[in-house]
Amino acid sequence: MKKLYSFIYLFITVLVFGQINYTVTPNPFNETDVITLTVPGDQIDETAWGVSNNAVYIWSWSLDTNYQNSQDCPTNGSWNNSNELNKLTYNSGTDTYSITFTPTTFYGRTGIGRLGFLLKDKTGAHQTSDTFVNVGVLSLSLTNPAANSLTTVPAGNSINVTATTNVAATFQLKANGTVINSTSVPSQSYNFSYTVTQDANMELIATANSNTKNATFMLQIPRNVVSEAIPGWIRQGINYSTTDPTKVGLALYAPYKNFVHVIGSFNNWTVNDTYLMKRDTTNPDLYWIELTGLTPQQLYTFQYRTNDMKIVADPFSPQILSSYDDQWISSTTYPNLPPFPAGQNFEVSMFKTGQVPYNWQVTNFQRPAKADLVVYELLLRDFTQEKNWQSLINKISYLKNLNINAIELLPIMEFEGNLSWGYNTSFHYALDKAYGTPEKFKEFVDLCHQNGIAVILDIAFNHATGRSPLARLWNIDPDGDGYGDIAANNPYFNQVPKHSYNVFNDFNHTSPATQYYVERSLQQWLTEYHIDGFRWDLTKGFTQSCSENDEACTNAYQQDRVDIMKNYADKQWAIDPNSYMIFEHLGTDAEEQQWANYRIAEGKGVMLWNKQTDPYNQNTMGYKENSNYDRMNHTLHGFTNMSAVGYGESHDEERLMFKNLAYGASNGAYNVTNLNTALERMKTFGATFFTIPGPKMIWQFGELGYEFSINRCADGTINSGCRTDEKPVAFTLGYDTNPNRKSVYDTWAKIINIRNTYPVFKSKTYSVESNNLANDPEGLITRIYVYDNSIAGVKNIVVLGNYTTSAQNVVPYFPYTGQWQNLMDNSVSTVASTTAPITLQPGEFRIFGNYAGALSTSDVNAANKLSLQIADNPVKNGWAKLIYHKVKNGEISVFDMSGKKMDSFKLNNESGTYELKANYPPGTYLVHLRSETGMASQKMIIK
Repeated sequence: MKKLYSFIYLFITVLVFGQINYTVTPNPFNETDVITLTVPGDQIDETAWGVSNNAVYIWSWSLDTNYQNSQDCPTNGSWNNSNELNKLTYNSGTDTYSITFTPTTFYGRTGIGRLGFLLKDKTGAHQTSDTFVNVGVLSLSLTNPAANSLTTVPAGNSINVTATTNVAATFQLKANGTVINSTSVPSQSYNFSYTVTQDANMELIATANSNTKNATFMLQIPRNVVSEAIPGWIRQGINYSTTDPTKVGLALYAPYKNFVHVIGSFNNWTVNDTYLMKRDTTNPDLYWIELTGLTPQQLYTFQYRTNDMKIVADPFSPQILSSYDDQWISSTTYPNLPPFPAGQNFEVSMFKTGQVPYNWQVTNFQRPAKADLVVYELLLRDFTQEKNWQSLINKISYLKNLNINAIELLPIMEFEGNLSWGYNTSFHYALDKAYGTPEKFKEFVDLCHQNGIAVILDIAFNHATGRSPLARLWNIDPDGDGYGDIAANNPYFNQVPKHSYNVFNDFNHTSPATQYYVERSLQQWLTEYHIDGFRWDLTKGFTQSCSENDEACTNAYQQDRVDIMKNYADKQWAIDPNSYMIFEHLGTDAEEQQWANYRIAEGKGVMLWNKQTDPYNQNTMGYKENSNYDRMNHTLHGFTNMSAVGYGESHDEERLMFKNLAYGASNGAYNVTNLNTALERMKTFGATFFTIPGPKMIWQFGELGYEFSINRCADGTINSGCRTDEKPVAFTLGYDTNPNRKSVYDTWAKIINIRNTYPVFKSKTYSVESNNLANDPEGLITRIYVYDNSIAGVKNIVVLGNYTTSAQNVVPYFPYTGQWQNLMDNSVSTVASTTAPITLQPGEFRIFGNYAGALSTSDVNAANKLSLQIADNPVKNGWAKLIYHKVKNGEISVFDMSGKKMDSFKLNNESGTYELKANYPPGTYLVHLRSETGMASQKMIIK
């Protein structure tokens, strides 16, 4: 305290003024912080003090952290003559006095624990009383053991708990919530010897000036783990006894863990050595336990707790309860959802013995052939307003009437949150509850099978989120919150990603542990839910040969990736030999050929996503640049079978209609940005898409001309940050009842029905000519030819499409003259000349099939004898063998893909073989055969 010169003077001053009010900003503060001390003007009687120009000064001193060793502020000046540096600023707007300073600079010292001050006039005739302000935001440093650490101590042994604070404080030590030691005298250090008798969650609490800080650590006693061979009926995950409904077997693969306890509703969530897991004798990293005496039909919940205090749900949980997400799931979507266990965190597993299995109505579903697939890609979250399985079940007639034969669901495995695309997967084995119960999902799959529709699941094995128990069991967790970066000893994940498309945590697919996890997950969905196959997300991420910054490496051919994915194909087909396997790879043809042609002699082979969004959208918008979508043809990829899943839209691509309406071309009164005009062009997209043989995929609501951008935000703006945000539901908007939009649906349904009706569409002999400038200077004219001379009836298909913005006289190049049927309206016309043009309005199409019914058998056979084949295509040795039949005055022309004529020659015979010297640069060429008996064309690939 600062002493006054006169007792009388002190008495008078205190009576007149006394303690003042003040504020310090910020508060609390450290000695190195810039602070502002503010005193209200009404605390100082300027008239009584006789001050002029608001001349009020601070007289101040500081003390150390033990509140000792008082030192005056160096700039105080003398009592009778305050230093101008200590003069406060008068703030007239708020009638306050203030001064701003940094304590270490102002007092010329460090280690400040408290500062004292009074206010005075310059000469010291008037002053306030002494006021003290504590310095320092209380901090606590646990020096032994380390904060958030786990220490193993044998029972009966002691451990010294030591800590320091930056200011004097009192301490309290708790074990499992019970106070075992406390201090009453403030100090900056703490030391206590604690005798360990059991596992304990420890907490040290420091208190100073009503501020508290705490630090936690864990103590445990070691366990003797029993080594015993795991019973044959138990494998990793939750296992039900087939003979005893009161018994469950649990097993966890946990290398680098010394012991594992099971905690759950059956033991009041306590660490009890009765539930200490045994260690398998053959695989010491595998822990297991049999739980007995269970009540059938009763729900039990549990977690695993390892010796290093990692607490996780079982990675092979069929479903989990989530402390984060469950509260937002409605009872309509998931009736009687079990409550999350009170007092627990993260996710917990569930099991119930004696369950009644689902009664499948279809047990022998005949899956559509891979080449015949028409896949409807669907995100349930945005497909119905209710966002659940029941609402999707209610829409089954809508999907069936579109004539699709497969539904591909975006990931439904347990993902973080409830409103997601699903690629942020945390439990690949578990069905997410956001869409409903397992029974409802099975009902949906069963109903699809009853209606001839296969169910394909999108699955993201490239990565897992931080919530995954596989990540949390081996992570770096310095703050003890259960989350952290992948540790070096994690058996499932790479610490550093091995490719350039990494998200979340990157699986190491060379690890046997990862391969087992993937295999088991595949088995769960194929056998438990009867699904028909998978679309494997981001297969480029399965290589272990690149780095996260090397995109060129990731996109290039990687042999390890080829081998890894073949291994996974073998595993999936071993579980279900006829299941679909589709890769989203979008890589090199050379690499994709390895999978497409893998085991095709056995009827297998992988299907590959074939993105044609950009060229199709150029056509629908009316722009000829980059509009060639000839790579819809599987042969241009080097695939033996029709393994290319062509698509113009997917969940990952901008919607065709959005760009049609935003950027479409115009020509006079014809404008693609007009809604109804754009919708009509989407009909032509369907005609030039579904009629190409091979598997196809569409994105939900494309059949209704859905125009909302993939990047639409909830407020209607467009931003790439909103890519995965919820989108308006077409049914809620009434799109399915809008005549112009429903007309697109009806047209696509009819085209798909035509595809499904005529066997010729299964033919591997077809050609796609889009934007052929050689025959159509305007470009944007599509011709598709499909033919199979081995079948009766309709064996030739000719599809014409006009994507320009004006009427065009399109030369159809029919294979032969005679009667041809418009398959959209069944009208029949006689074709007298194969080159007589057909007028197509902008955005119009035609689908023709030979009308065999009007011809005699001899006429049909004669007419359909003209053919052209290219043997050994692709051509590799410089010579192409052209095999032709029933040609009269035939002429062969060869064009490159820009329309430039490379060669032309006459054929002298009606049937035969022509050896063509194909001395052209490597690439794709179009070989045309024109004859008085018709026309034929083939793609020729030069290697």
